Amino acid sequence: MDGVHNALVEALKIPEYDRNQRLYELDKENFEISANKTENFTLIELTIFQGRSKEAKKNLYQKIAENLEKNPGIQKSDIMIVIHEPPLENWGLRGIPANEVDLGFKIDV
Repeated sequence: MDGVHNALVEALKIPEYDRNQRLYELDKENFEISANKTENFTLIELTIFQGRSKEAKKNLYQKIAENLEKNPGIQKSDIMIVIHEPPLENWGLRGIPANEVDLGFKIDV
């Protein structure tokens, strides 16, 4: 989780404190993967605010893969990353749509 968070901070410039993560570990019989993947196959799904550039996302993919290869030792070929980007008006923060909130950081990186 640290490797993913650190990549988000570096590539997307989110604040260090902005850490909302959940981890699902599935037993082998509950997760089917391609035969060319190892038991370390890791699917990372990120739900983020819209507005990040293609370059920032490319950098994010690279940083996540590098971080997870270093620790805990997951091969880059065993990492798949999917980004979901609902529009800001589809996020409710502090009881109002996120497009009406001062987030305190830039999302157009």
